[in-house]
Amino acid sequence: MTKKPQENAASNLDAVKIKWFHHRLSTWGTQNLRDFPWRQTCDSYAILVAEHLLQKTDAITVVPIYKAFLFKYPTLENLVKASIDELNELLKPLGLYFRAERLYQCARIIIEQYGGKIPNSEKQLLELPGIGKYTARAICSQAFSQPLAVLDTNVARILERFFGLQGERVKSRCKILWRAAETIAPDKEVGKWNLTLLDFGAMVCRAKNPLCNDCPLSAKCDYVQIQPNDSKKILLSSSLK
Repeated sequence: MTKKPQENAASNLDAVKIKWFHHRLSTWGTQNLRDFPWRQTCDSYAILVAEHLLQKTDAITVVPIYKAFLFKYPTLENLVKASIDELNELLKPLGLYFRAERLYQCARIIIEQYGGKIPNSEKQLLELPGIGKYTARAICSQAFSQPLAVLDTNVARILERFFGLQGERVKSRCKILWRAAETIAPDKEVGKWNLTLLDFGAMVCRAKNPLCNDCPLSAKCDYVQIQPNDSKKILLSSSLK
């Protein structure tokens, strides 16, 4: 009899496996984290801008636009003086035509309601235009060093594959996967942990053609275990070298 998702989640998130997962992934992260300009700052405005620009957009594509944006609008005050038309023109290469207006409205509300200071609570950030749970938590963890886990398609894919979980179709709203992300998050340096998961999902545990042969998690990964025997032997022998 097939387990319900809730039962599946509860039975697979055991402490020993989580500890092993932490160790292997953290070790990978010390040598492989990607270097983006928004990761070189704790400035809340710069991170707010980055998270808006990164929504549904590849990070490499965002880099030049992010740099140009901050050069032209280095502060919230500069941003609210801009016109929607010029913002649209600057952000046009990123797609999502509504991105510029949401970011502009977000800046105006912060100026008017928060005295120009980026809110440092998930609840307050969620009330701003264009900010959902992932974006709010990304800002809190990266700008304010708060221990809040994140969940996007990359993180969801890692959790489902490694722990054998089965989330809902819309990963960003899946309570099972959010609960799992929060359960496995470490007590310290959650911001760095979040980045490690994001990069691992983008670079190794990819949606298509995952690099299982070079994956430090292969030895205990449920996804690898369900592969055909011949393939599994190859994957496991490679991961244990």
